[in-house]
Amino acid sequence: MGILNVTPDSFSDGGLHDTIDAAVDHALVMLAEGADIIDIGGESTRPGATEVAAPDEAARVVPVVERLAGMVDQPISIDTYKAAVADAALRAGATIVNDVWGLQRDPAMAATVALHEASLIIMHNRAEADAGLDMLDEVKAFFDRSLDLAHAAGIAEDRIVLDPGIGFGKTLEQNVELVARLDELKAIGFPILIGVSRKSMIGRILDRPVEERLYGTIAANVLSIVAGADIVRVHDVAAHVDACRITEAVMRRRNG
Repeated sequence: MGILNVTPDSFSDGGLHDTIDAAVDHALVMLAEGADIIDIGGESTRPGATEVAAPDEAARVVPVVERLAGMVDQPISIDTYKAAVADAALRAGATIVNDVWGLQRDPAMAATVALHEASLIIMHNRAEADAGLDMLDEVKAFFDRSLDLAHAAGIAEDRIVLDPGIGFGKTLEQNVELVARLDELKAIGFPILIGVSRKSMIGRILDRPVEERLYGTIAANVLSIVAGADIVRVHDVAAHVDACRITEAVMRRRNG
């Protein structure tokens, strides 16, 4: 999954793709590099980011979704927790909703996903970190609540993916633990998405700025794939396509 932020303030690439032409051009580059999905977001979810009103967020993402959907066959994901934005993007050609609050922020989101028969990524999130929590238990309980909402709305289970939400309301130790124990989340029975690309977890372990976190990101994603991750959400597509192909080749051999 290639990350396409059409925002002025995202932590890594804010302002680089915040025009329609720049966004579409970057999406096409990522697809040429081997991305299977393009994930388009119009509001930064970095800590301290300013919340964007739904009409403004939709104005950023919908023209990009609409143009890109008319050009490519690969699925487009809309990265939003607002039902109104998801509805507009799905009408424009997106087929996946990537909700960083797992249906628990906007009461209308589950019904919107169900109405469009869209696929859904349920991500764990917390407003604040709490070092005293057993984060694996916390994530599982959150997923249970989100899955109940999805089931009540009629969202088919075979269209749901779970994301532990690395970097969202978690300490460094909790983030590392979730990657280390990803197989236990995989055992819930749904595909797993992992999003660690260029995040502060990488930066704090390596003491590297955002632009120097590629190698650490690759290492974390390879370990996640070995533990059961099905989708890696990344900024650097070409490097990760190579890393994924090698990882999968070795895993196939190991697993017979």
